[in-house]
Amino acid sequence: MEILRCEGIKKVYGSGDNPVAALDKIDLSVEKGEFVAIVGASGSGKSTLLHILGSVDKPTEGKVMIDGTDIAALNQTEAAVFRRRKVGLIYQFYNLIPTLTIRKNILMPLLLDKKTPNQEYFEQVVRSLGIVDKLEAFPNQLSGGQQQRAAIARSLIYRPALLLADEPTGNLDQKNSREIIDMLKLSNRNLKQTIVLITHDEKIALEADRIVTIEDGRIVSDGKRGGGSLS
Repeated sequence: MEILRCEGIKKVYGSGDNPVAALDKIDLSVEKGEFVAIVGASGSGKSTLLHILGSVDKPTEGKVMIDGTDIAALNQTEAAVFRRRKVGLIYQFYNLIPTLTIRKNILMPLLLDKKTPNQEYFEQVVRSLGIVDKLEAFPNQLSGGQQQRAAIARSLIYRPALLLADEPTGNLDQKNSREIIDMLKLSNRNLKQTIVLITHDEKIALEADRIVTIEDGRIVSDGKRGGGSLS
């Protein structure tokens, strides 16, 4: 089942005589339950693509379908609600609210919608991420790796259609980076979570089931790890 489809995505910055094309006719399809890594050098367009997939930015041209909704057609308010309910975002900066406990940080997307959390699912998530004993602590009482685990839990709590991770290990040492990637793989396998991971680190990309490479705003390769080309 297809969960994400990009059709002819273009993103152009500036106008007049010096427009800059960050993305040029991107076509991409992701199936439910896939773990996809998008790789490319700095300036290749991979982060621009992630911002568009997360409805943080809009394409200049093209269509982006997530779980049946064309997010490129949403206004700012609609995009914010869709992002909170359907797209989990993980950045290298954890973006936890320092005055709230880890429990409340994780539950924040549901609290904003006045939704009652599914306690069984909540416990499954925090247990899988190894932060059961940190729920009443505040962010500044946790290590960087523990804060990133809390950020992952928050991104999963709404059971999003798509989890987007933008260099999630960028601020972590090798040991914590390994643990975070293992957590993402666990959520992909045990929670059937669809993941699109942006990274410049080829070793991290090799942990995914499929690697998409972007150069100069275009997809230049798209293949399953150890398998044949998909495009």
